[in-house]
Amino acid sequence: MALRVLSVSQNLRQLTKGAEILKRYKATASLKKTLVNIPATQVTRLDNGLRVASEDSGAATATVGLWIDAGSRSETEKNNGVAHFLEHMAFKGTAKRSQTDLELEVENLGAHLNAYTSREQTVFYAKCLSKDVPKAVEILADIIQNSKLGEAEIERERSVILREMQEVESNLQEVVFDHLHATAYQGTPLGQTILGPTKNIKCIGKQDLTDYISTHYKASRIVLAGAGGVKHDELVKLAEGNLKGLENTYDGKPPVVTPCRFTGSEVRVRDDSLPLAHVAIAVEGCGWTDQDNIPLMVANTLIGAWDRSQGGGVNNASNLARASAEDNLCHSFQSFNTCYKDTGLWGIYFVCDPLQCEDMLFNVQTEWMRLCTMVTEAEVERAKNLLKTNMLLQLDGTTPICEDIGRQILCYNRRIPLHELEQRIDAVSVSNVRDVGMKYIYDRCPAVAAVGPVENLPEYNRIRSSMYWLRV
Repeated sequence: MALRVLSVSQNLRQLTKGAEILKRYKATASLKKTLVNIPATQVTRLDNGLRVASEDSGAATATVGLWIDAGSRSETEKNNGVAHFLEHMAFKGTAKRSQTDLELEVENLGAHLNAYTSREQTVFYAKCLSKDVPKAVEILADIIQNSKLGEAEIERERSVILREMQEVESNLQEVVFDHLHATAYQGTPLGQTILGPTKNIKCIGKQDLTDYISTHYKASRIVLAGAGGVKHDELVKLAEGNLKGLENTYDGKPPVVTPCRFTGSEVRVRDDSLPLAHVAIAVEGCGWTDQDNIPLMVANTLIGAWDRSQGGGVNNASNLARASAEDNLCHSFQSFNTCYKDTGLWGIYFVCDPLQCEDMLFNVQTEWMRLCTMVTEAEVERAKNLLKTNMLLQLDGTTPICEDIGRQILCYNRRIPLHELEQRIDAVSVSNVRDVGMKYIYDRCPAVAAVGPVENLPEYNRIRSSMYWLRV
């Protein structure tokens, strides 16, 4: 009787296990089917070279924007800050609309108009109701082609940007990352800040702004992107009607992207009046189109992010998060993988008490070395699942989808479908992660930026000597 009960129990256990596997398979199959059935991103190139890309989800709202392949990397030391200055001037009136008219028109539509500048791109976009897409495109086209750039507005905006610089200086994370770029890419355009130095902001004039527009705002370097309730054919017609005046010819030689050399080095701004040390350490990563980018993203996700407000403690999956919680190593940390066209920064930023700088850095570098030499299959699988989840969560809404479309068309000249991206992440193996670790991290000279009470941060040669393990 006992044997029969045991046999029934085992059979039930096997059936339950089989049901769980089937359930998991159905969920996986459902996800794959969902990803494949996401509306395709349609791309059309106009006669003047401008690209129109959109994803029509049939939503009631839409986001449309102009992604321009020009940012602070396209500047020289003399005009550094002009791209960001130009972004500020875009909403200060055009030949057709005064600043008041522009603001009232956008307000009456119930739309949101915004812009931002990065090191490689300048973006102007609008979020509106689907029926208002034609008006939004017309406004955006007017902004980038007919900005008035009045002297009075330039002077007023100059003081606004100087105040913005003061605000940025109080954000220590921004300060550390600017220092990190300055030391990692010293002597190159990527080492420049996006806002530019104060001396440049004080003397940038209308001629500098018009010169930048005439040099970089060319049709082949611009993408009109749309997401949400956007019909692609209608968007193409709107582009032809409003942006056909954009030229694609240069007076002289067209500007070329010069390679930016990475330099292993450090910068420390010691300030004992600050309560916490802010530290970033990074090695040179790869560009957007490099085949190593996906494995490096998995490695970056594996290191992860953590702060004291999170629970978990000894149950954190990330080794570094577990050590940080148990030993009170830091207040927070976040791993990052910042990509540019031909290079990148792969590293970690952390905030800690002054006395914990050395211990925290030791744990970070130990985890990096472990990543290069003996990362496990379970860890890689967890990181891959988390990366796919984060990837999908980040595309929640028309604005992030539109942003993804515009950036990818500029970077890859196409938008990578989500099911392809998922397959590429799934294809990453333990050996791939170890290989990119050995290629980019192991025995490489890092760039270090530290601000605050950083007396206890080890000196650079000691940091460099911990970028490899000697084994007998």
